[in-house]
Amino acid sequence: MKTEKNILIAFILNISFSIFELFGGFITGSVAIISDSIHDFGDAISIGISYFLEKKSKKKANKKYTYGYVRYSVLGGVITTTILLVGSLLVIYNAITRLFNPIDINYKGMIIFAIIGVILNFIAAYVTREGKSINQRSVNLHMLEDVLGWIVVLIGAIIMNFTDIKILDPIMSIGVALFILIHSLKNLSKVLDLFLEKTPNNVDIDKLETDLLKIKGVDDIHHIHVWSIDGYNNYATMHIVSTSKDMKRIKEEIREELEEYNICHSILETETEPCNDIECNVEVHHEHEHHHHH
Repeated sequence: MKTEKNILIAFILNISFSIFELFGGFITGSVAIISDSIHDFGDAISIGISYFLEKKSKKKANKKYTYGYVRYSVLGGVITTTILLVGSLLVIYNAITRLFNPIDINYKGMIIFAIIGVILNFIAAYVTREGKSINQRSVNLHMLEDVLGWIVVLIGAIIMNFTDIKILDPIMSIGVALFILIHSLKNLSKVLDLFLEKTPNNVDIDKLETDLLKIKGVDDIHHIHVWSIDGYNNYATMHIVSTSKDMKRIKEEIREELEEYNICHSILETETEPCNDIECNVEVHHEHEHHHHH
């Protein structure tokens, strides 16, 4: 429950701030602030989406979603990240056009806005700091980026105030945007790994196999499949070969071992001699077809 409330607080802070910021950008004439407000608005919207999906992701499993709704939380991460990608590209485009024709900026106003920006975003980052799901992590990442972004804007505004180097304004917004772009791409690849059922990063299949073979009575293990629903909880299926009479103990020990790998749900098939069922391998058939052609 706590995480949902935190996301909601972050959402309210962000949306009210991005509107306040847009005015600030127009008043001061700073593209760094305007582009930041667009980015913050994108953040706020995506955090809103995250909030609803995080709530939905807590729903218990049912017949339609036998694994529960956990992946909805991941979907929140996808949407948020996509908004950020698009947002940062727009910001870069706007800033580049500003590089060639700089505009007068009210530096004093910019400094005041930047100070407020740092403070508000720091509060939001602090509130969202404890999150385990990819969704919450991406929300927290935004908050931290916003704090950094504003610190950069503040320093830039102070420098421009004393030197009047107008070009600093678009350069700063490009810097912040590139930073966000790189982070978003990293986040997106994590999420795609989940949807592609890739073995989770915290599970080393070889090590897992070695550990399980050490259990007394286990003769062989094959067909190990491990996947993750949300990047945190893992699921596994496998075949265990054993001639032991005490199957119950073996299964209990295996499940204990699996817990070490964050595997909370496992399906263990047991058999007395190694099975000869063929893995769903399509290549085999193609081989034969080739021979016919020659």
